[in-house]
Amino acid sequence: MPVLTVWLAGLACMFSTSIVFQILVRPCSNGEGVFFYPQSPKARSIVGKRYRTDYHFQPPKNWINGSMYYNGVYHEFYQYNPNGSYNPNISYNIVWGHSVSMDLINWINLEPAIEPDTPSDISGCWTGSATILSGDQPIIIYTGLLDIQKHQVQNIALPKNRSDPYLREWTKAHNNPVIQPVVPGLNSSQFRDPTTGWIGPDGLWRIAVGAELNGYSAALLYKSEDFLNWTRVEHPLYSSNSSNMWECLDFFAVLPGSGGGLDLSSAIPNGAKHVLKVSMNCTDDMYMIGVYDLKRDAFVPDTVLDDSRLWPRIDYGNFYASKSFFDSKHGRRIIWAWSSETDSSSDDVAKGWAGIHSIPRTIWLDSHGKQLLQWPVEEIESLRTNEINHQALELKKGDLFEIKGIETLQADVEIDFELTSINDADPFDPSWLFDTEKHCREAGASVHGGIGPFGFVILASDNMEEHTDVHFRVYKSQQNYMVLMCSDLRRSSLRPGLYTPAYGGFFEFDFEKERKISLRTLIDRSAVESFGGGGRVCIMARVYPVALVDDIGCAHMYAFNNGSATVIVPQLRAWSMRRAQASV
Repeated sequence: MPVLTVWLAGLACMFSTSIVFQILVRPCSNGEGVFFYPQSPKARSIVGKRYRTDYHFQPPKNWINGSMYYNGVYHEFYQYNPNGSYNPNISYNIVWGHSVSMDLINWINLEPAIEPDTPSDISGCWTGSATILSGDQPIIIYTGLLDIQKHQVQNIALPKNRSDPYLREWTKAHNNPVIQPVVPGLNSSQFRDPTTGWIGPDGLWRIAVGAELNGYSAALLYKSEDFLNWTRVEHPLYSSNSSNMWECLDFFAVLPGSGGGLDLSSAIPNGAKHVLKVSMNCTDDMYMIGVYDLKRDAFVPDTVLDDSRLWPRIDYGNFYASKSFFDSKHGRRIIWAWSSETDSSSDDVAKGWAGIHSIPRTIWLDSHGKQLLQWPVEEIESLRTNEINHQALELKKGDLFEIKGIETLQADVEIDFELTSINDADPFDPSWLFDTEKHCREAGASVHGGIGPFGFVILASDNMEEHTDVHFRVYKSQQNYMVLMCSDLRRSSLRPGLYTPAYGGFFEFDFEKERKISLRTLIDRSAVESFGGGGRVCIMARVYPVALVDDIGCAHMYAFNNGSATVIVPQLRAWSMRRAQASV
């Protein structure tokens, strides 16, 4: 019995929350600002077209945040503002947009699936998840907003006609809301994002709901015989004082060293771990690996870190309210997330749209059972064309090798960097782990080091005034080597008023067992999505080069090394990427 996972990523963090049937929301507004471009139809067309991605999912227009696999069809649900591209926290007319696909890449847009039209969701249909019950019955549980005070409850929706392969129409349960915030110490405006269901040892269904309980973060636990009538378990699945609220929860099982996924509604094999993923601070998707204690009916992390800044992240860039689901077609677990615009709200209006989704990623647990790994789904490779290939490149200090022969605005690039020596590695300072972005700013691509920086420069103007770089540095710690991966956007655009951070994350590197550090970057106009070290660090970024809009020259792409130690590139492969098909 497969689990149907859906996410609607949530409206909170001003109002946030999350659903996989899948939704993502724009939780934090960038605020109002000046229009960087005039709003004439011509200007709107130019800006919207040049920055609009060609193979990342996004609707034809307006604001999104926003997905499921059922009977051969992938479903993408997303929060959609039919009135414009501004943040729905300002407008309460948000509906669930709906698109379907056979391959996660090419999408057909449908009419909205759910609208706020009942008392239990009249002020908003926020996020939740979907599960497949016995008899092949998909069911969605989602958060409803009762009023402008943001009081939140949990509701049920079911497909009106299961014989419709696209599941176009949905009906709401007559007993909505099925879960209300009647818990001592619970903040009723911080109670949202029910997870996909799983079956406990007693045969009952369980879900977790994100909450603020007595000022702390909690994953409240509920159980049910029929998925319609729910009882709260006295203790939470897990709780922490790391923040005052967790949203967009995800809870799933993984098997160390196995690239395959596990179905929560089936028996979980011995040796499996569980992952609790939480979204917090409107910016960070973090996770804990541990075990699901069946006797205690609770999640027990392998490691408890009091400072959440040290928790591992799903992605270290612009990637929020992620949700995973089990893809029974390929026996894998897939995760993706919402990536917000980082220009202004007025720019969103000028473009006519706002928000995209990351490329769907396969996610699994490494062989040591300590870290999640991610890689773009293999279907994305169907868009590759015009391959170029370079081998045995030697990059000495200061070398810059231009990559030519592909469409640099839409590309898929894979580079392996081989270290010839580890002796020049600079010492590692553990305090850097508390603020990797700060360290990436201080140790940028122009700052010489022992081993690194080396990496990749993309979307570069003729004079390099505009460029984005993704690079590595290798450090020696007391026990092992640490690799810093940075995606530096500080010179990505000459436009003023943009958010241009230097994202970064660390991963461990065993020089005795591996000499190569891999980098894969997907470039899709305003989206730059990078995977370092075989998917150990992932960074999603949004960029808005002036040259892209003004059509000034062309965008260049380079491999580079600015460290003292020579780096070898045994293989560099790159492809132009075709546009994915979208039917409105």
